[in-house]
Amino acid sequence: MTDPFRQLATFLVRIEQFLDRVEPLLPPVSPAPDWAAASAFRWRTRHGRGYLQPITRLPGIRLGDLQDIDQQKARIDANTHQFVAGQPANNVLLTGARGSGKSSLIKAVLNEYAPRGLRVIEVEKGDLTDLPDIVELIDGRPERFIVFCDDLSFDAGDARYKALKVVLDGSIAAPPDNVLIYATSNRRHLMPEYFAENLESKRVGEEIHPGEAIEEKISLSERFGLWISFYPFDQDAYLHIVAHWLRSFGCGQDEIVRAEREALNWALERGSRSGRVAWQFARDWAGRHHALPGRPARQRTTAVRPALPAAARKRSASTK
Repeated sequence: MTDPFRQLATFLVRIEQFLDRVEPLLPPVSPAPDWAAASAFRWRTRHGRGYLQPITRLPGIRLGDLQDIDQQKARIDANTHQFVAGQPANNVLLTGARGSGKSSLIKAVLNEYAPRGLRVIEVEKGDLTDLPDIVELIDGRPERFIVFCDDLSFDAGDARYKALKVVLDGSIAAPPDNVLIYATSNRRHLMPEYFAENLESKRVGEEIHPGEAIEEKISLSERFGLWISFYPFDQDAYLHIVAHWLRSFGCGQDEIVRAEREALNWALERGSRSGRVAWQFARDWAGRHHALPGRPARQRTTAVRPALPAAARKRSASTK
């Protein structure tokens, strides 16, 4: 054997010995998801590997608990029903006022359709680059999957939105028919927009054709076939939601009426009349006015000054 071949053989042996020593230090292979363990999963990464973590404790919110968003509820319910039934359905973008029920609507839909095979996979914005791997993992499964992205928005120059665009409708490969994406955002176009961008003739940074950059931003949200908008609640709607949650905590009608003034003050302090604020107030009110098992109810009391001794009362009166 010539010297070059002998050196190559020696090098390969050393490489094999090195790999034998390094292999025990490598992260373990990600466990396969247990599809029977839960109806919802969260995508996690560990040691550079992604895996699906079952979510075993889900909120018990139902579609009937969501008040004063009947139109939005009907649209997403119909779309999800079509999807679970194997009929054509759209990816959904829920946008609008904070605390108005966008995320809660996704949770309620899961509770409604999980017995029929619906599963939800929650993916954080930082893990959007893993979307192709997630879709490949669930492609061909008998379940119907909603990939849920909560509070979705992108900063200028953030390249992660491109991974989302590809999965939505931007790849030469057709997306699996058992996967939809439901996303919530406070921004309708998911990316920041600037006043100067409304004027094609003005210079926007170093862009020669700013109108094309604007089209790039809008194209992401347009890949969602269904847009559902949410709006701030007026006072009557807010009090209606408060009453619903107080009833769910066991409060009677008289108590609900008594709580109205405090509920309005609660919303005023937070600067928002939303479903989330109504639910938080109802929890606080019920916790303060209703006894828990084995614990007396906490009642608001008015501070009372202790009675002064007679001599002290005389001195106090003489100084007036």
